[in-house]
Amino acid sequence: MSKFGLVGKNISYSFSRTYFTEKFEKENLNHTYENFDIPSINDFSKVISETSNLSGLSVTIPYKEEVIPFLNELDEEAKIIGAVNTIKVSDSKMIKGFNTDHYGFQKSLEAFLPIQKKTALILGTGGASKAIAYALKKLEFDFKFVSRKKTSSNLSYDELDEHIIQNYYLIINCTPLGTFPNITECPSIPYEFLSEKHLLFDLIYNPAETEFLKRGKHQGARISNGLKMLEFQAEKAWAIWNS
Repeated sequence: MSKFGLVGKNISYSFSRTYFTEKFEKENLNHTYENFDIPSINDFSKVISETSNLSGLSVTIPYKEEVIPFLNELDEEAKIIGAVNTIKVSDSKMIKGFNTDHYGFQKSLEAFLPIQKKTALILGTGGASKAIAYALKKLEFDFKFVSRKKTSSNLSYDELDEHIIQNYYLIINCTPLGTFPNITECPSIPYEFLSEKHLLFDLIYNPAETEFLKRGKHQGARISNGLKMLEFQAEKAWAIWNS
């Protein structure tokens, strides 16, 4: 029997545990999947050393970047992205990091292509946003990051105006704003300038329709939550763990 699990903080809501537990039952696999809810990344080593038969881990907020120094090896794409959401653990406890978020996002975006113009705003600058940027680069999108503070490479939320919104047709929420139970929260963008030409993509999947998506839908925009992305990245992780 192999053990798998999710490393994160405040992850009782986790998609991964439900998804993999159901998968194992459906496919008659004698594996388990559990949550490793750790208060600090410094507890990660304990998860590795104290969990017997551990074969693979998923990594979520807030540890996708912080976990990297604890790994023995990084896959090339994870190295470029600078964030890890999948870890393969070998028999000798060698741990290698991968990123399957970019794959999940790209696969789930395919259903909505083509978009009026290959332009995108990435809301947030954390580990998930790095994977999104990597996927958008591969798809040859022109994109900008948006964060609370303006930097040489980021726009600030305060700068978003009609001109910017009407020239960036894909807007991706990579922040946790709107996640259950804080379902009334949403990124501070001028939603009134959205139109049917826009696609709003939220990495959040609970609730299925976040405030961010509701406001986009109200303006006629196409919308997508993060559920399909999660399913695609989970299957990619499963393939890595079994490779």
